[in-house]
Amino acid sequence: MTETSYNAAQRVFHWLSALTVIGLFVLGVWMTGLSYYDPLYRTAPLWHKTIGVALIVLTLVRLGWRFATGVPRALPTHKPWEIGIAHLVHWFLYAAILSMFFSGYLITTAKGQSLDLLGGISIPAMITGVDGLEDIAEEVHELTAYSIIGVAVLHALAAIKHHVIDKDRTLRRMIGR
Repeated sequence: MTETSYNAAQRVFHWLSALTVIGLFVLGVWMTGLSYYDPLYRTAPLWHKTIGVALIVLTLVRLGWRFATGVPRALPTHKPWEIGIAHLVHWFLYAAILSMFFSGYLITTAKGQSLDLLGGISIPAMITGVDGLEDIAEEVHELTAYSIIGVAVLHALAAIKHHVIDKDRTLRRMIGR
């Protein structure tokens, strides 16, 4: 990695994470509208959970890569407040993705059933018997999902602002140009 560019792995992590988050959000909203008799009523949540676990694995690998390789320095044209907000946004998104995993896990396992994934993989319930845990986890999951989408939209708009108005390399260094 150069001082001002993201390496190929960081770019792949970024765009794969973005597409996965958007896909999980769309799938999550869509599947909550399924009726009990819909043929996808049981399949859609299985896909949602499996992709969600894949996202948390990707996020942990991404964080490990970030700590091991670092990130490029801010561009000289970036203002201190822009740098501060960018750091807050990045760390919020990491924390929110972790929160989504744990709240999703608790929604499924709060009553003692395991988190079942495609391929016969099963993650056992570890926290059970807490009154209202499933309801709290559902609220956290939904609010965090909408928060991630809102912050991600602002993140994308900021990148476009840097590209169109500031005419700097902020966006180009994340797309590899």
